Amino acid sequence: MATAVQPSKKSVAGDSSKPPKTDAVLDYDVPFMGKAHREYFFQKLTEWKAGIVRDVDGTREQLREGPIREPDATDRASSETDWSIELRRRDRQRKLIAKIDAALDRLEKGEFGYCMVTGEPISLARLDARPIATMTVEAQERHERNERTTRDE
Repeated sequence: MATAVQPSKKSVAGDSSKPPKTDAVLDYDVPFMGKAHREYFFQKLTEWKAGIVRDVDGTREQLREGPIREPDATDRASSETDWSIELRRRDRQRKLIAKIDAALDRLEKGEFGYCMVTGEPISLARLDARPIATMTVEAQERHERNERTTRDE
């Protein structure tokens, strides 16, 4: 059965929804959000964004190649399902790019690394794992509990 969506090399190599491992090392012994931290996170965020953009460009090229031309209705339905899943993934990546841009903006303004709710520093381990984080773990947990409570009502 032929499918219209071929996985890109980036998709096979790694998940572009996760920040890349950078060559730079996060130094825990320097002042919080000093020049070294800002440079590290700037590099990490820009590399992540560039990887997503490359992945998205690959999908655009596949879309330009033309419509699905499967002669069999079952094969065509399978291909259309594959495209639908791929396009939903691309939409999530588009939203992720907006979050990365917001993190870069906070970095430029000197607000990066601090909880938007409490103003406390977000742990470096959390930022390293999720550089678009805007809340400390505790604030995020409270936020999610409140969401569940209001959703249930």
